Amino acid sequence: MLRVGLTGGIGAGKSEVSRLLASWGAVLVDADLIAREVVEPGTPGLAAVAAEFGEGVLRPDGALDRPALGALVFSDPGRLAALNAIVHPLVRERSAELEAGAGPGDVVVQDIPLLVENGLGTLFDVVVVVDAPDDVRLDRLVRLRGMDEDEARARMAAQAGREERLAAADLVVDNGGPLADLEPRVREVWERLRERAAAS
Repeated sequence: MLRVGLTGGIGAGKSEVSRLLASWGAVLVDADLIAREVVEPGTPGLAAVAAEFGEGVLRPDGALDRPALGALVFSDPGRLAALNAIVHPLVRERSAELEAGAGPGDVVVQDIPLLVENGLGTLFDVVVVVDAPDDVRLDRLVRLRGMDEDEARARMAAQAGREERLAAADLVVDNGGPLADLEPRVREVWERLRERAAAS
């Protein structure tokens, strides 16, 4: 089994890269999806978040009000650290369960937005970084995701800088251009991962 950590700054296109890798046979462990799963209504994770941040982060139906929580944590490093202390151990536990189901020759891709920020690179055989210039990422967040520019900048500032992410990379997927250019670049990385998995 080859353990791959996939990361990239918000707006870099990491989700599209992970989708392509999964479509070609990678076993995908998506930290963002798991992070949502561990705070669904009725979970101990959601109870812990509500205890830490108050009932104001819950919608009337009892589900997590993500915009309300985001407004509290993304501009305050201390509150963000408190949230991460609740969610990250739950995500790691669930990720380990999913990875345990993979076969010996599989490429297991863990999609982890904050891999660099949390110093997780050493846990993987290969770290793949999806990279795009900051101005391109900002444009995507505003134009495609509908964020206002201040929120987009705050989200970007809460993550590691581009240079720090690139320094942690074993392989880089350049996604600074149009979507049509992305698939062949990801295919090239996938072939290299397959070769390494076979060799190991």
